[in-house]
Amino acid sequence: MNEKEKQHELKAGFDRDGYVFIPGFLKSDALQELLSNVDRYLETIIPKLPHGTVLYEDINRPETLKQTGKLHRHDIYFEKLYYESRFEKLAEVLLGGPLSKEADNFQYFNKPPKEGLPTPPHQDGYYFKIEPCEAVTMWLALEEVDEENGCVRYVKGSHQRGMRPHGLSGTLGFSQGITNYGTNEDKANEIKFHAQAGDLLIHHAMMIHLAGANTSTTRTRKAIGMIYYSQNAKVDHEAKAAHEAKAVHQLKVGGQS
Repeated sequence: MNEKEKQHELKAGFDRDGYVFIPGFLKSDALQELLSNVDRYLETIIPKLPHGTVLYEDINRPETLKQTGKLHRHDIYFEKLYYESRFEKLAEVLLGGPLSKEADNFQYFNKPPKEGLPTPPHQDGYYFKIEPCEAVTMWLALEEVDEENGCVRYVKGSHQRGMRPHGLSGTLGFSQGITNYGTNEDKANEIKFHAQAGDLLIHHAMMIHLAGANTSTTRTRKAIGMIYYSQNAKVDHEAKAAHEAKAVHQLKVGGQS
């Protein structure tokens, strides 16, 4: 199968299911380079970032760091990884054309041992406030991920069934969750993804997804995420600003800012 045929197959699966899984997307030297730069970022950049841009399960304990965003704005390595990279080119294939310059999110995620809370079922498009809702989220495992430390779960085909109602979830970093999740259809189509370091999951912005808590006593669950919008997608800046204001309020209530 040539490269064009592979791309066609990936896009067909993405359009049908709402996600694709690419084992070993980053291998050997490229993976080790990424892991080294993530460690460097956590050690040297995180301490310099302003309050409210780094989230912790317990703000008084740095080892419980769970999430931070916009890595590409703070470090040249991650800027190059985000733009004009294999990730960006793959997003163009899956979205069927050029990308918008308005997408601006590159995140680091972790679920600390014993304390990493569940990620509520949600659709990323609810946060994005774009129309049409044409965008992808790329999630790359930085270490082994399974049910014990909180693997990602997708509801297959849910990207084709519209936006579900969302409400406050009480989960820092994922302020909104689907309020009526758990129907028979949801459960019948829920798929769990175990992953190894370098494995890539990509899902449509309308895809319902969630993740369990980290119940391990020793293992972390580290990953990075990148978001890309189709050139067709237009941001409702007023709605986005209102959503972000609510998120800031939740951070204050949670003592994170």
